[in-house]
Formats: sequence, structure tokens, C-alpha cells
Amino acid sequence: MIRIRDATESDVEQIRDVFLAIYGEDYSHPQFYDIPLLKKMVYSDDIILLVAEDLENGSILGTASVLLSMGGQSDLLGVFGRLVVHPEARKRGVGKLLMEHRLERLSGRLHLALVEPRAVHIYAQKIALNHGFAPIGFQPMKLLLSDRESLTIFVHYFGDSLKLRRNHPKIIAEVYPLAEMAQRNCGLSCDAIVEEQPGVYPHDGRFELEELTTEDYSALLHFQRGRVHQREIFGPIRLHYGLHWITSRQSNYLIAREHGHLVGGIGFSLDLVEKTARIFELISLTPSPVRFLLSELIRLSISLWGIEYLEVDVSAYAPSMQRTLLELGFLPVAYIPAMVFHEVERLDGIRMARITMKPDRRNMEIIPECEQLSRLVLRGFIDRQVIPRVAEAIPQIALFNGMNDEQVRLVAGRCTLLTFQNGDVIVQEGQVGQHTYIVLTGEASVTTSSSDGVVGSVLPGECLGEMSLLTRTGHSATALARSRVEAAALPYDEIMGLIRLRPDIGVIIYRNLATGLGRKLIRSGRKAASVQGEEPGDRSSASDQMH
Repeated sequence: MIRIRDATESDVEQIRDVFLAIYGEDYSHPQFYDIPLLKKMVYSDDIILLVAEDLENGSILGTASVLLSMGGQSDLLGVFGRLVVHPEARKRGVGKLLMEHRLERLSGRLHLALVEPRAVHIYAQKIALNHGFAPIGFQPMKLLLSDRESLTIFVHYFGDSLKLRRNHPKIIAEVYPLAEMAQRNCGLSCDAIVEEQPGVYPHDGRFELEELTTEDYSALLHFQRGRVHQREIFGPIRLHYGLHWITSRQSNYLIAREHGHLVGGIGFSLDLVEKTARIFELISLTPSPVRFLLSELIRLSISLWGIEYLEVDVSAYAPSMQRTLLELGFLPVAYIPAMVFHEVERLDGIRMARITMKPDRRNMEIIPECEQLSRLVLRGFIDRQVIPRVAEAIPQIALFNGMNDEQVRLVAGRCTLLTFQNGDVIVQEGQVGQHTYIVLTGEASVTTSSSDGVVGSVLPGECLGEMSLLTRTGHSATALARSRVEAAALPYDEIMGLIRLRPDIGVIIYRNLATGLGRKLIRSGRKAASVQGEEPGDRSSASDQMH
């Protein structure tokens, strides 16, 4: 028999042992290994700490928690902490029982709960989905164990909480696909209004930056913008909770001064072990210091504290703040309907993150219900790295001649970056291609089974395999990396999906293909089948061999 109950002081050593059995010595939250800190969690009013007890021998089989301090309870939002089951107790339904008991305890107390299952296996994701949680986001590389891991994010609503939701959020275009998907998963029709060209907070470097002191606390508390009115950033801590309460939770404020006068402050929390930071409040006298405070916090986070993951929850009704954060390197990772309580209604929130490492899909195991969300979020981070480099090359590529900047961005956004070492096969003669490759750096040599030696080369700005990709026929030649080659790979299903979505792009691609085929027919008529016989200035001829 298994009983779910509140943890007691006598359980803390076994709770620690469960975490050790799961994570070893690498877990980034030391409170679960520290006996005094675990005892504080047992007696905390802000935390519900549960254990699963085996009644036959009194052993603790698993544990789970709920953090009630997010939003200072005023938002009636709880965060479900890590649910762990001892490896020897798996497949006994322990995880299911812990989840059910958490939901029973919170029904009637909260409006919504968030849970962040790891993306390395599907067990916790399935438990969340089977207990009424809806997937609303994906957080790449957020959790630090032995390596950085990604997290999914789910939401569960209680009672009539969604009926309090304010309709028609105003969001930027980059957020809309995520908002539409998340709202649909929550049983809502997407009612977001896209602000095509919202203003952004201005660059202004005339301010001085300092840490908040007790002398400045009362002055900042008198500021209303961002604290009482025009709340654009949400978080678990608020300035009016008191400076002692704030600092006891490893949080702080940076302030901006102009000619010695206090004009704004930004609140943030740091986890130097996990190398993460979170912005939870931004207060200012006028809009002028907003971007300065954000920029300076980003600078210090990277250069001084070594932060690798920085996140912020921004209002879905503040497109100017969304756009400003986007320009500063933040990307949307989750959309949370009815996230916070404001006056007489609940507002939607957008979680945005800024990461300093390359997103990695290796070792991920995602349930089907989360797959589309994870791909959407990851594409944003990959695009941020890929688009500028691919966009530079596309104007020189015959296949994409005639595209405008917006069309180039859409094509580049479907690409991923790949690296080939000297001697690697990029495309193989006779095989049907799954990608077109745009060579960005390096050089590839072209060979065929019917010819001796190299018949051509492919240089930066040229394509490999475009004809095989679109005609679904085998490659007529093999391409080998002659040096280290960096290439943008454009998958077949992505380019065909884009053509269906945007026929104008399809017209350009097929027109350029026809032009290339015409050139090949002319060369054939002149008995110039090899690269050495190409017409001067025809840089596309080497890659034409790759159809």
C-alpha cells in the first residue's frame, strides 16, 4: 500500500536520498541535498511538500512539491516542483498518485498551476497530460544538471479561472504562432491582435547604474509606472514585499539615475549554480530608462555572473515591451493564458528567454502533443543564428534570384546549419536528396561514376542538390567536402510546405529552376557536358551537375 501525505521533519533524509538516487551529485538545486534547507521546506507556508510512503516498511518512494510564492499568492498561481520517484519504485503508480494528490490539495486554492517536465524522457510529460495539464511552451537549455537540459511547460486551470481572462491580447507577429498553438491546447480560440509595427523603448545611455540601497528603496516604492500601473513584466516578487524579504530570496534591484536623481529600477533573481536569471519587475518614472536597465542587466548577466539562461514573463498586452525584448535577444518560449490577476481580470503572459548557447535537440524525448511546440520554439533560436548568415548568401544563389528581403527571411528561416569535415560526403550519386545545401564557407568537389577525377567544384554561395530535392530523382554526382565546409541545409518538406503557404516564393524558385534547366540544355547542345566547358560567368554550372 502507498500513502501520499505531507512531508515531516523525519522524512527529510529519505527525501534527500531519493534525489541522490535520481540525479546523483549533479542536481542544481542544493536545497534538496541540504538537511536544514529541507526542514525549512517542510515548515514553509509557501511550499507544499508531499511524500509517497510505502506503508509496509515506512520507506519514502517519491516526493513532489508545489511552490505557492509565485506572484506572492496574489496571482493565485502555483508552480509544481520536481516530481521524483525512486528508481526501485517505478511502475508502481507513485508518480500518478503524487500528481493527483497535488491537484486535490490545490483545487479551490489556485486559479492555475504550472509544471515543467524535463524533455529527456516522456514519463513526467505523460503524467501532466493525463491529469488535465495543457502544453503551452518549451524552454530550451534551461535546466543545468551534468549538462544543460530543455524543459516542456504545461498549465492546469481550476474552477472558472479562464472566465476571468481579458480578451484580445496585443502581441507582436513573432509571438502569434506560439499564442495560437497554446490557446488551442487550452481549449480557447485564438483572439490575439497582432501589432505589426509597435514602437520600442528608445536607446538612451545617459543614465548611471547602481545597486538598490535601503536609502533608495522608499523613493522607488513611490514610482507607479510598472509597479502599480502599466505592469508589463510579471514575476514572483514585488518591491512592496519589503527589501529584507527580497534579498532573503537571492534577489536584487539595479537602479538608474539621471543627474543624481532616481528614475527607475529593475528587479531580478540569480541562480549562480544553475547559471540562470529571471527578471521579475521593471519600474520607471518615464519610459526613457527602460531599455537602458534591460540592456545593462543583460550585459552584467553575461560578463559578470556567467548567466546562460535569462528569462522574463511579459504582458501579452504590451507589444512595445515584447518588441524591445526581441531586439535585445529574447525569444518567446511559452504563452500562458490568464497568467496573472490584475484588478478585476486575468491577463495573458508570454515567457521570453535569452540563451547564450546553441539549442540542442539531442537526447530529447517529447510526447506528440509537445512536438510541434518544441519545434516552433527551437526554430526561433535556430533562426536567430542561421538567418543572418544564410540571408547573406541567398542573393548570390541562382535558385533564389529575385526574392525580396521578406521572402529571403522566410526561406532562410527553414534552414539549419551543418558542418562537414574534409573528405565528408555531402551528397551521394544515385541517392534521392532530402536537403538542398547552400555552401556558406569552404569548398566541395564534384565527381561522377562515369568520369575520372573531379568534374567541378562548388564554392560559397552555390547550391548542392536542388534538382534532386525538387524533382525527387537521384543525384547525378557525388559532392565531397574539400575542406571544412559549413552549409545551410533546406529540407524538402520545409521548402514544399513553404511553397504551399507562399505561392509567390514557389513561382520564383520554379522560374529559376527552369532558367537553370535551359542553360543546361544549351550546354548539352554545344556538347559541353563538363564543368570545364561551362560558359564564362556561369557559377551555377557546378551545382547543376548535382541534380
